[in-house]
Amino acid sequence: MAPAACGLRAEAGLAALPRRALAQYLLLLRLYPVLTKAATSGILSALGNFLAQMIEKKRKKENSRSLDVSGPLRYAVYGFFFTGPLSHFFYLFMEHWIPPEVPLAGLKKLLLDRLIFTPAFLMLFFLIMNFLEGKDASAFATKMRGGFWPALKMNWRVWTPVQFINVNYVPLQFRVLFASLMALFWYAYLASLGK
Repeated sequence: MAPAACGLRAEAGLAALPRRALAQYLLLLRLYPVLTKAATSGILSALGNFLAQMIEKKRKKENSRSLDVSGPLRYAVYGFFFTGPLSHFFYLFMEHWIPPEVPLAGLKKLLLDRLIFTPAFLMLFFLIMNFLEGKDASAFATKMRGGFWPALKMNWRVWTPVQFINVNYVPLQFRVLFASLMALFWYAYLASLGK
């Protein structure tokens, strides 16, 4: 075969890579929805923490190449075992409990997410991260007293428009992916602010 033809075939193969990856993801999502969403959430959570560390180093003008590997690992564990599965079942529950034909369904879903799920999920985040960091109950209580309310208010402020789009316009099977992608940018944004 001529070298030019091989080059064109290789280029066409690379161009088709995103389409093949999407097709594979959709297949996994159909066959193993919870596991696929858990893995996606775990990977994106770890990547978000990794990017946050990189941005923080750049912001502080640190030249060291070392990163805290335990941070992405903690976020991967949290994303895989908690964010992905819990979000999957919460979105299913919400669709079952508040079907689209119910009057003001979108608003009711948003309120359920923002007022019930978010505070409980944030408390779970603090608890699990405290455990994964090897801290005791008094550290958790201190973190809850000092950080829970400011974190919840910031979450409501920033994530309410994101969740409005998610629960009203994103297809059910992609909601965990959408939220995980938004979280990736959220972690990077927080790191750029030095938080």
